[in-house]
Amino acid sequence: MGDEDPHNLGHDDNVPISEQGPAPKRIVVAYGFWIFLLSDFILFSGFFAGYAVLSGATAGGPAGRDLFELPLVATETALLLLSSFTCGMAGIALTARNMRWFQGAMAATFVLGAGFLALEAYEFAHLIGEGAGPSRSAFLSAFFALVGCHGLHVLLGLIWLTTMMAQVGAKGFRDDIERRVQCFALFWHALDIIWVAVFTMVYLMGAGA
Repeated sequence: MGDEDPHNLGHDDNVPISEQGPAPKRIVVAYGFWIFLLSDFILFSGFFAGYAVLSGATAGGPAGRDLFELPLVATETALLLLSSFTCGMAGIALTARNMRWFQGAMAATFVLGAGFLALEAYEFAHLIGEGAGPSRSAFLSAFFALVGCHGLHVLLGLIWLTTMMAQVGAKGFRDDIERRVQCFALFWHALDIIWVAVFTMVYLMGAGA
């Protein structure tokens, strides 16, 4: 009994997993977050499918090639991709426990993400001002739903980001806060992946259609 490793208590390799003790909190959190990300990808898959079906349903109105300004959208894309890089730098600073670099990289991520949202809001306002709002056609309804849903996720990500900055600033690099920051980083990078798909399928293919 005196030779037992306390770290292995409740996790004997000879005992079935179903009969072992509860999993560590970090495992539960990571598992739950991956399920959340998967559900988000499923949500966007539905929006992509809807857009693919309705992309030609312009009801005699403007199509993507008549509306999309690729230089503007390319700038949006550059901002979001750069924000993914600064988010990665924040992760490196988190591992190094460097508060100044962490807060600076997170602040840069916020500014870039906010710039992306500002350009997207301008794009939406411009389209609606030209009479190409979501009620104009099924194509535009699908467009606003897909791109707007992604924009909403970016907005929620920015709120999450500021919360993480405040928590790290107030409480330091605690293990539980580090896990939350890592989850945020996964979420942010996932939004970048989804946006690349949006940029390719909606804007590039739409502008050339």
